[in-house]
Amino acid sequence: MTSDVAPFSPIDRRRFAQLCAGSLALAAIGCPRGDDPAYRRGSTLVMAVSDVNDIKPDVTDLDFLVFLPLAKWDERGELEPRLAQRWEHSPDYRDWTYHLRTDVRWNDGTPVTAHDVKFTLDLLSHPDVHEYVFESVTVLDDFTVKIWGNPLYRDDIVFYPKHLLEHLNPKQFWEWDFWTRPVGNGPFRFVRHVPETMIEFEANPDYYRGKPKIDRVILKFVGKAGLTELLSGNADIAAGDLPQIPRVARDPRFRVYHSIHPGARAIYWKCDHPLFRDTRVRRALTLAIDRRELLRVLNLPADLPIADGVLTRRQLLRRQFAEPLPYDPEQARGLLEAAGWRDHDGDGVRERQGRPFRFSAIVNDGNGVNQLAVYVQAMLRRVGIHMDLQVLDGGLMWKRLDAGDFEAAFGWQQWGPDEARKRYLGRDNPTGYRNPEAIRLIDQAVATGDPDELDRIYRALAEILRADLPLTRLVPASRTWFVHRRVRGLSTPFHANPDTYMEDLWLEDR
Repeated sequence: MTSDVAPFSPIDRRRFAQLCAGSLALAAIGCPRGDDPAYRRGSTLVMAVSDVNDIKPDVTDLDFLVFLPLAKWDERGELEPRLAQRWEHSPDYRDWTYHLRTDVRWNDGTPVTAHDVKFTLDLLSHPDVHEYVFESVTVLDDFTVKIWGNPLYRDDIVFYPKHLLEHLNPKQFWEWDFWTRPVGNGPFRFVRHVPETMIEFEANPDYYRGKPKIDRVILKFVGKAGLTELLSGNADIAAGDLPQIPRVARDPRFRVYHSIHPGARAIYWKCDHPLFRDTRVRRALTLAIDRRELLRVLNLPADLPIADGVLTRRQLLRRQFAEPLPYDPEQARGLLEAAGWRDHDGDGVRERQGRPFRFSAIVNDGNGVNQLAVYVQAMLRRVGIHMDLQVLDGGLMWKRLDAGDFEAAFGWQQWGPDEARKRYLGRDNPTGYRNPEAIRLIDQAVATGDPDELDRIYRALAEILRADLPLTRLVPASRTWFVHRRVRGLSTPFHANPDTYMEDLWLEDR
């Protein structure tokens, strides 16, 4: 049986002189001559990178510059072949056979084979690495590999050269020099690395999809100074934080892009707390929040898709999900009245049996989360509910949430079934939410490898969660990118990550 679903898933003279002047290390090794055509503005892109000095797996998506996955999701929710040209699976979607391209080579000229795929998956499953776990991987021939297990058709796993890495110690995996001097098979190939300063790549002329349009990519390690590097003309791309968006959006040199994911920023309600046991109350809390306005408050596009419950990645890409509950403060007030919550003393806070509707919500102050929480606080006040905010260090906040030590908590809703089961919706979760049918569906989602079946399960689960509302999804999980206008090929919301889609981009100096 054949399936189209797989389990894996400029600088000019002045600007480059600034780049060199900003780093003694670069000066020490020597900057290129200003008339070097390889460094003309139209041929080189500089990307400011924070909190990373290499391209280790599962840290950023920068490894897509150098390495290939088996397949890759497109903007229509379909998987396109990459290293694999086709595949088949068993009826239960647990056994997959991949037929690899025969025209892909590592940058040293060695062919990429099924032995590299097996080596990589075995390495990532090694107890000293433990990034992923696969039941079994078997090489059938040099360009065919069979994988047993249910890796949920991930496209974020890229593959490494066995002949260069098989003698290295997995215990030192995260410290390998390979991550700063990679030998890859993707659209760009390594040129040089300056510790704590930059990695330079050039377009791979042997890339099987054709040489990329951008000749050189420089990843400049800038820590928290990404915006400064961008505004000063030393970078073309920088990751952004929500509070920075208005400043960049007003600058005609730049565009702002947003990528979204199936997860969301959400409020978890402690469902076994006396204030939140009644489903009518949780529904009222959701109806009281204008989530479209919240997008604008956070400087996000007002048309980003909002959903309640859960959704798969395919459903998000295909926009196959129900409309969220509307903003309806009058209905919220009516539900609160029906649940016995009224403002008897006229102080603006509802009471029931002498108890005011007051509670504390824990929140991690970072990347606009506090701004989000303050907005929600104001919206709830309008319907007679008083929410205090307790701002915590991120680690402590998540520790409190995982321990169930909260009344309400602002956090992330993860979309994968494993996260749903282990954290906040499944059996013995710390939110106090208990629904046997939701637990059964989550267990089914963890067990299935059929993407159509997973979509069906998530539709059913979403309806339960829309009715029970153990959490309120606020805005979609997103990443923000600030990009010079000469960089073309990005779009919001499904083709906005330059680290993922660098091979699709081009430069226009106008």
